[in-house]
Amino acid sequence: MPDTLSQTFAALADPTRRAMLARLADGEASVSELAEPFRAEMSLPAVTKHLKVLERAGLITKTKQAQWRPCKINPLPLKDASDWMQQYRRIWEESFDRLEEYLKTVKAKKKAQGKKNDRSK
Repeated sequence: MPDTLSQTFAALADPTRRAMLARLADGEASVSELAEPFRAEMSLPAVTKHLKVLERAGLITKTKQAQWRPCKINPLPLKDASDWMQQYRRIWEESFDRLEEYLKTVKAKKKAQGKKNDRSK
């Protein structure tokens, strides 16, 4: 059984693939349309390799309609990744809450120190 979460994160690790997904979030697009922003820096075969990675990870589906190969985003793997990260949100939020409390005590101590210095003048 493939580790789909690892495939999702590996596919998302590349900025080109993230840009392609961002484009597909706006709606279906052909391979040529997806390749257009990258033509100056990469070949069509390189774009196709990126699309294959996204397809293997289940992040996109590609169909064939005559000569047109429309791609569309499949949000389920993104939801799975989001669900996995969500379980750590509590930890992040608790860390930020502790930091906020610490900063409040530091600020209060500085304020009290400033008042003490003003009285001694």
